[in-house]
Amino acid sequence: MYKGQGGVRSISLYLCHMNDIISFHFEERPDLAEKANQIRQTVFVEEQKVDPALEYDEFENVATHYLLSVDNMPVATARWRETTKGIKLERFATLKEYRNNGLGAMILQKVLDDVKSKNKRIYLHSQLKAIPFYERQGFIKIGEQFTEAEIEHFEMILKNRE
Repeated sequence: MYKGQGGVRSISLYLCHMNDIISFHFEERPDLAEKANQIRQTVFVEEQKVDPALEYDEFENVATHYLLSVDNMPVATARWRETTKGIKLERFATLKEYRNNGLGAMILQKVLDDVKSKNKRIYLHSQLKAIPFYERQGFIKIGEQFTEAEIEHFEMILKNRE
């Protein structure tokens, strides 16, 4: 159960609705890129006060992006890209009124399903408040805490991929 704008709801409310996760590249689907960027603008730039110059970077066109919609309404986004360290998962964002109901796990699972076959190290930079979520999904913290975009983070790797 979670308490959203409409009061207490169960995860089944979202599971019984039509959920769709689409993967795409920005240059191929500028329409979806715009929707993903609107979610990132709301979550990172407006809510978390991340500098837009840091949020929208030089990797937009090389990353594979995802857009999760509930009943045709875009509510979550993510991306991944290959780096010299492996597969980096990034820019996971869910609109506030849709958080804490399993949608983040759905989009993460779709991304993992797509990248696991690459047999590379899978990692991410997690904000402190998101660490318990990623731990439940099989990630572990490594290294020291660091600041990125003026927000405290830890690097996390998917277990058995080190």
